[in-house]
Amino acid sequence: MADTPHPEILDAVRRALAEDIGGGDVTSQSCVPADRRAEGVFLVRQELVLAGTGVVPLIYNERGGVEELNILHHDGERLEEGARIATVRGKARTLLECERVALNFLQRLSGVATIAHQFAEVVNGTGCKVLDTRKTTPGLRRLEKAAAAAGGITNHRIGLFDAMLIKNNHIEAAGGVRQALGNAQRAGLPVEIEVRTIDELHEALECGATHLLLDNLSPQQASEWTRVVNGRATVELSGGIDLDNVRSYAETGADFVSSGAITHSAKAVDISFRLHLL
Repeated sequence: MADTPHPEILDAVRRALAEDIGGGDVTSQSCVPADRRAEGVFLVRQELVLAGTGVVPLIYNERGGVEELNILHHDGERLEEGARIATVRGKARTLLECERVALNFLQRLSGVATIAHQFAEVVNGTGCKVLDTRKTTPGLRRLEKAAAAAGGITNHRIGLFDAMLIKNNHIEAAGGVRQALGNAQRAGLPVEIEVRTIDELHEALECGATHLLLDNLSPQQASEWTRVVNGRATVELSGGIDLDNVRSYAETGADFVSSGAITHSAKAVDISFRLHLL
């Protein structure tokens, strides 16, 4: 993560802290003397691919009271159970009030990186790249896409603003494939178009489409349609693609496969925080 965080990431951190701490950590304020110092360590409890380390210093910078923070591993590293991710030293109250927010980010983002790595491993050697999607947790897209990239896959567009993806509803609203492509190509942005039938596939190619999205096909159908394209356009496959079938889709000759499961179905990994007094 860059030294200067993206405003959306800093905002996500601030909102997470406000959500959890609110007017104050009443338990820590009641139980722990204000001048007590401690050290905490973030520990890996299962094999994982790490992500979210850049968020940890942002959390403590927002709250203050930290004397020393050491990030021992970085995003994209594969870690075994028992590995120490980071240590932090300072006011015990600060460490306690930041514990859950830091863990939530690390567990969620490392979960995304871990499943992304699994996807990348499964398709290794096929020449096909795995893409993520916009099926992300609201407010956490930049973080989740960074985590997916740390896991070894390729980011698709970040949002509706940086590239065009003409889906079936756009085609309906525009009046057809030809009309949708003609209108979009005048904007001067990258254009990808989804085709639902073999006739739409031929029409899109005739109209000069350079990037096709083939959705909800079986691997056999995807192979047949990709042979029809025959290199005239880049081919992306999507729809129901998961770890069990992604290899079959990657072997069809397509350039890309995309899966929303990388973000919407990632399971948080097991990371713990252990504190001891100084």
